[in-house]
Amino acid sequence: MEHDKKPLVLLVGPTGVGKSAAALALARATGGEIINGDSMQVYRGFDIGTDKPAPADRRSVPHHLLDILDASAQFTAADFVACAFAAATGILNRGGVPYVVGGTGLYIKALLDGLFPGPGRDPAVRAALEDEAREKGLEPLYARLSAVDPAYAAKVGSRDRVRIVRALEVFGVTGIPLSAHFPKTESRMGEFTILKLGLELERKEIYRRIEVRVERMFENGLVEEVRGLLAAGVDEQAAPFKAIGYRRVLAHLKGELPLEGAIALTKTDTRHYAKRQMTWFRKMEGIRWFPAADLAGMLELIRKELGV
Repeated sequence: MEHDKKPLVLLVGPTGVGKSAAALALARATGGEIINGDSMQVYRGFDIGTDKPAPADRRSVPHHLLDILDASAQFTAADFVACAFAAATGILNRGGVPYVVGGTGLYIKALLDGLFPGPGRDPAVRAALEDEAREKGLEPLYARLSAVDPAYAAKVGSRDRVRIVRALEVFGVTGIPLSAHFPKTESRMGEFTILKLGLELERKEIYRRIEVRVERMFENGLVEEVRGLLAAGVDEQAAPFKAIGYRRVLAHLKGELPLEGAIALTKTDTRHYAKRQMTWFRKMEGIRWFPAADLAGMLELIRKELGV
């Protein structure tokens, strides 16, 4: 079918709330396809710890942006926006409805609000700034940022190494403060009619689900998965090894943590992450919140708002 409005459904919420199950049900009911919005599920081989959808679910509803990269590759918010835009366009061209499903707040924000059209990385400028940060600390860099871009300096604070270095890199390359680039930001999704749905549950229930989920991951072979990845030559400094669960398993395999400690700390890390996700998504404008089990209510709204 043709979609004049280019509909897109965005489904967000904290880890453990049931986004994947809800997305499957809604996509099946509306002829949809699912676009992964989780920053770690893009990596091949990292399956158990990222809780990727089961193979049977992936066969029943087409999924995109899963298993697209080797562990050594970098995947930025800009990469995600480009890939998600291409996937959504392809789904619409096939007459389907794109569902972007995920919990990586930065990726979702970049998709909705766009990324500023500033310069890419400049390795030489960045290396010089990193060297200076190592040798002299952040204080002189922050003082310089405060002089050239006081608005952004006040926003990021004096201890945010990544953003201080990036802001000075942008200024060094363009001569324009980073904050002056922001008004030029445009979203690539402007042509889409986006319906933002948020899933919510009582915090106690989310934490209970997290406990069950983490225990299931370890029972299903998370430690063996990590052992296999290391044996296959994946560098333990690779980006997906920084994901929740994986870093605790690495510590366990090095003898730094007993297995029980790795499981307990993974539960704690996941609870903290869920709390940060809720804080992030609550600040996002235009999300329509539903109890996680209210599939009928969500489906009714999708059909009413998007005509699918």
